[in-house]
Amino acid sequence: MITIPFNQPPVLGTELNYLQQAMATGKLSGDGKFGRLCEQWLEMHFATPRALLTPSCTAALEMAAILLDIQAGDEVIMPSYTFVSTANAFVLRGAKIVFVDIRPDTFNMDERKIEQAITAKTKAIVPVHYAGVACEMDTIMALAERYQLWVVEDAAQGVNAFYKGRALGTIGHLGCYSFHETKNYTAGGEGGALLINAPYLIERAEIVREKGTNRSQFFRGQVDKYTWRDLGSSFLPSELQSAYLYAQLQSAEEINQRRLALWQRYHDAFAPLVAQGKIGYLTLPKDCQPNGHLFGIKLADLSRRSEFIAFLGKRGILAVFHYIPLHSSPAGQAFGRFVGEDEQTTKASESFVRLPLFFNLTDSAQNRVIQAVLDFFAQ
Repeated sequence: MITIPFNQPPVLGTELNYLQQAMATGKLSGDGKFGRLCEQWLEMHFATPRALLTPSCTAALEMAAILLDIQAGDEVIMPSYTFVSTANAFVLRGAKIVFVDIRPDTFNMDERKIEQAITAKTKAIVPVHYAGVACEMDTIMALAERYQLWVVEDAAQGVNAFYKGRALGTIGHLGCYSFHETKNYTAGGEGGALLINAPYLIERAEIVREKGTNRSQFFRGQVDKYTWRDLGSSFLPSELQSAYLYAQLQSAEEINQRRLALWQRYHDAFAPLVAQGKIGYLTLPKDCQPNGHLFGIKLADLSRRSEFIAFLGKRGILAVFHYIPLHSSPAGQAFGRFVGEDEQTTKASESFVRLPLFFNLTDSAQNRVIQAVLDFFAQ
């Protein structure tokens, strides 16, 4: 029986008070007091011109695809080692996905492989900041400027992580955050945000989020009635989601420091295994400030990883692997293509394993995980 789960949503104990306040307002459909407080918090702490809460990061990515006017025949470059939502958002608009390989040190999209994937049909680059560690954004933004391409950062795992002092999600034209229960901060299970770093997209983004209407302007008193103006959908989270999230954001630094401390304890405990060549770590580039989103180790191959996961399972510990490469899936083959050689993506998918790491993980529980890992390699 599993007694130490891979993840538990962060719980601070202050969420209930905000939920009750939201319920007392009589307005639960969103864009209320707590929605605005969350957006203001994100704008102030991460220095973005406009943050719009969404029901999920998936919704934020879909909004981004609409805002960039992605059309049938356009091409969008991204890594294959990512969650399906990264690709789906653009496939829904008719785009062809162009996958490139990842770096072996960070599992982020290899910036050296992007230029060979650019064609006359390329419309956007979508870097995914894996594990809350930044892609090499200077190179990516330079390529985007040279070829006049959009950049949408998938920073689902990157809230409160930084690259050269800039928050992930604020460097590209648009940035997408996740507040799913598996992320560092949650909006009560699901949630997300779209960061609009190109100010000229703000007005249209508000319309797209409100089902294609200028309803936001109406509620601000800027127009006397609202009408259907553009494409859009229901991209507005409920006020209950926003209230739960605001409690989390209020304690963002406490959550961040705890996760980083847990990450460091794993790192230090397994350093001898790395020195002995029994496991490998992801690398943290010097210009990146992480957020302790996940801790994982590289094993020799799929067989060894399966043995490792089974061993921990017998100790009541759930360890998991991550993505099946999108380019090897049926939909990935139908809607995309891989450019260059798959030297790292499948290898990473088959050898990497993630250990339990969440805000409410106790030191004693983490000690059990550490001892189980050491015992496995001592066999």
